[in-house]
Amino acid sequence: MAPRGGKKIIIVKKKVAGHGGHHGGSWKVAYADFVTAMMAFFMVMWILGMDDKTKQAIEGYFANPVGYKKGYGAGSSPLSTGTAPTNVQKTPLRMIVRSTEQRTFEQLKNAILEKVAANDSLKSLKALVDVQVTNDGLRIELVETGSGDVYFPTGSAKMKSPTMLALQLIGTELATLHHPVILEGHTDAAQFSAAGGAYGNWELSADRANAARRVLEGVGLGDGRIVEVRGYAATKPRILDDPLSAANRRISILLPFSVTPDGAADAASMAQYKTDSMHASLAKRVP
Repeated sequence: MAPRGGKKIIIVKKKVAGHGGHHGGSWKVAYADFVTAMMAFFMVMWILGMDDKTKQAIEGYFANPVGYKKGYGAGSSPLSTGTAPTNVQKTPLRMIVRSTEQRTFEQLKNAILEKVAANDSLKSLKALVDVQVTNDGLRIELVETGSGDVYFPTGSAKMKSPTMLALQLIGTELATLHHPVILEGHTDAAQFSAAGGAYGNWELSADRANAARRVLEGVGLGDGRIVEVRGYAATKPRILDDPLSAANRRISILLPFSVTPDGAADAASMAQYKTDSMHASLAKRVP
């Protein structure tokens, strides 16, 4: 029914567009893009600052994140092999551990060589103390040169004074680490026998390595640090094409890496490795 007077009342509703709360949400999108770009930039800078081994570990993770999370290397997973894992491997961590040990061994190598060079009594022996970082670990060798018996008299395991001095210096440096230590004795291929043939190069090499053990333990390497004493006789010459060379007569001190290049070893195996008995046929432990 129309109101009196014949006029219709018309109500007009106008929709007023709001301001979207502080001028809309477009700024949020721009800010999110900026934050994402900065995160990507800093991630790239972080990766560029890493060493090659760590980069390879990260690359392997992004190539197969599921496998790495479950403990598999890049390119492998339980689904691809169809079998359950039997040996969980934490490859990235192992690579970082080995890289760290590599740097530590290099620093220790330089420290030992510097101390040998700075010691007046050992200056003439600088060429006879060889320190190298190998695939096995840090290897320190006291090597005869043929210009006289510097470390041991011929056919004897009784040390000369330079030998004891060099081992004491080396032992004080090794005491700063916690790695297990392996001692090796080597001879040349010259035939040697004593005590009616009951004492030869095998016994001599083991006795010389064991003599080195006593000196090292006396300067701070407790019995738990030295895990093996080996006697190799002439089976592992330093000079392969000259088994009679005097340089094959040497004492070797090995600090092995905690993990192998392929990550085959871990902390558990190293703990077991420390408790293993010495090879009875090649080693002697005397009080």
